[in-house]
Amino acid sequence: MKNTALLLGLICSFQFVNAQHSHSSEHALTYPNIEGYVTLKTDLHMHTVFSDGNVWPTIRVQEALRENLDAISLTEHLEYLPHKEDIPHPDRNRSYELALAEAKEHDLLIVNGSEITRSAPMGHNNAVFITDANKLVAKKAETAFSEAKKQGAFVFWNHPAWHAQNPKGNPILSAFQKERIKKGELHGIEVINSVDYSEESLALALEQNLTIMGTSDIHGLIDWDYTEYGKNRPITLVFAEEKNLEGLQKALFQGNTVAVFNSLLVGKPEFLKPLIHASIKVNKAEYLPKTQVLEVELENVSSSDLLFENQMQYGFYNSSPVFEVAAQSTYTLMIKTLEEKPSINLKLKALGAFTAPKQSPIVEWKITIE
Repeated sequence: MKNTALLLGLICSFQFVNAQHSHSSEHALTYPNIEGYVTLKTDLHMHTVFSDGNVWPTIRVQEALRENLDAISLTEHLEYLPHKEDIPHPDRNRSYELALAEAKEHDLLIVNGSEITRSAPMGHNNAVFITDANKLVAKKAETAFSEAKKQGAFVFWNHPAWHAQNPKGNPILSAFQKERIKKGELHGIEVINSVDYSEESLALALEQNLTIMGTSDIHGLIDWDYTEYGKNRPITLVFAEEKNLEGLQKALFQGNTVAVFNSLLVGKPEFLKPLIHASIKVNKAEYLPKTQVLEVELENVSSSDLLFENQMQYGFYNSSPVFEVAAQSTYTLMIKTLEEKPSINLKLKALGAFTAPKQSPIVEWKITIE
């Protein structure tokens, strides 16, 4: 009996350890590829104890694996190191190296990055795809940006609407940012940071041709800041030719992105519309017997709830013109076509998606009726 009890205890312990290190999660994120591109789920703005975060770098990798991300970057502050007395680290690449080692056996891209931190108007900026973070430590921000460019970095402006730096909550495009853009030293801008979506930042992205970014800027635990509230972390979907560091870097410079925070999707129409189109699958389209009411079953294969408004000439039998197809779920529309048709164009406005401030795209699906 004692041996049996010991064996059961060992089995339970083994199962517990395995559960603790499991990389599967019900919160795993999924988004479809679009024609010509692989859709990469990325978070390129995160912190650990190597700057002002609260976790070890390996935790960031484990969180990303649980959420099925494709690429992350631990962008530690270069100038702000509140844990320095407890964790002295003369090598500013150390956080990246620890994450890289943790991800070695997994299909997760680790991008070397750092955050250049200054007060307004210079603000905070992430340089990713750097080769040596140590060389970015500089007294003058201009010098840090110049060095990042030498290293081939993709640089984006962090939380430009942050009220702690801009009390009105609106981004201010100063002479500093204009000069960085002119010199090819600033390439992107966060329109979503943590839980904040800034229409004004989106306007700047379109005006200055900056890549649209969405990031968690996580300092604590993803579970505590997002999951326990029923939310997913903000991410940037990057549409790359292939899944590798080179493909990701090229796509970011080209501006092939959509920023996502749960049901909010923000991006240029050439990427946002194909993403929404690919996210909705038409499983069935047939008329109810002896009627001209068309039953259409839609399936949302993405991790975002998608809210639509009818833009067709036909009305609905069973719902209002505005309806939601929940993430990873189906929804059945009853469309009154007035006469039987061999096919129709399902034409919907995606209300939770934006290609410009207050501008939502209209997406169409050609449906062949059974």
